Amino acid sequence: MADDAMGRFPVPDHDELPDDVRERIEAETEDAGFTPNVFDAFAYKPSHFRPFFDYHDALVEDTTLERGEIEMIIVTVSGVNDCLYCVVAHGALCRIYNKAPKLADQLATNHRTADLSDAHRAMLDFAEKLTESPGKVEDEDIERLRDAGFSQEEVWDIASIVSLFNLSNRMATVADMRPNDEFYELGR
Repeated sequence: MADDAMGRFPVPDHDELPDDVRERIEAETEDAGFTPNVFDAFAYKPSHFRPFFDYHDALVEDTTLERGEIEMIIVTVSGVNDCLYCVVAHGALCRIYNKAPKLADQLATNHRTADLSDAHRAMLDFAEKLTESPGKVEDEDIERLRDAGFSQEEVWDIASIVSLFNLSNRMATVADMRPNDEFYELGR
């Protein structure tokens, strides 16, 4: 039993996991050079692990948004939600994909102070509003994204990323998911 991926739930032994879940974790470990704790944590419930990562993969693979933009959204949402795991883990990816060592820290604390294009500012303003006040999202919010140059499908993708990471942030908080030490140094 690993004891560092999360503090409030037991991390399952990899040998006891279904083959497909174990194989996915092994593939991620090989790619990253370490096992990101989110994989060990979500393996607690394999029936949830599969659709969560399938949806994540669909969001990053079936979009015209750049991966750096996706990571910007995730870090901003995670900062709003005070999700340490996702701020640190996706902060590393944000630094890497955007080739910007300070950007993730700026986004996690206050995206309005970051050096962003008008389109990215509109994207992150929308992400913050959908996170904090989903019932207040109106046609004008969608139109602002369209006016900023995002296609109808990209607006859908932005909303989907925000929504998935609100779920992820909440689960990471409840589980007391802990960032891997490796994430703190990546992309700096």
